[in-house]
Amino acid sequence: MNMHTQSEPRPPIHLLATESDLVGDLALQAEPRQPIVAAMLLEEIERAELHGPDTMPSGHARLNSRVTYLDDKSRQVREVELVMPAEANIAEERVSILTPMGAALYGLTEGDAIEWPDLYGDRRRIEVIQVVNSEAESPNADRERSS
Repeated sequence: MNMHTQSEPRPPIHLLATESDLVGDLALQAEPRQPIVAAMLLEEIERAELHGPDTMPSGHARLNSRVTYLDDKSRQVREVELVMPAEANIAEERVSILTPMGAALYGLTEGDAIEWPDLYGDRRRIEVIQVVNSEAESPNADRERSS
């Protein structure tokens, strides 16, 4: 099922296999309550390149990543943290992976842009400016420092 009819191709995305299983299960559980967002998220997971901790490229948005992005429609730059639904709090800039914005950002990296529907179904272009993962969560942090 392809939920997207966009003018530009979606960028490739990279995810940790174990995390994508967790997020996929979460999307399946949410499907009765949030069918559109669940379908979009499952579609993104399906097209993702999955990695183990040792092969995951650095800088891709995943759970607990801080992502700075430009919303072309509003021309606003925002920084959010991608989190599980129970941890979401817009006032603290923590966005659930089960929101249209969370699903849009998941797996992207700096410089990627994607056209994505918002809560109202309006398409908007989102461009990732920066992704920050904590060193504890970055599987290649040691390898990158020694390069």
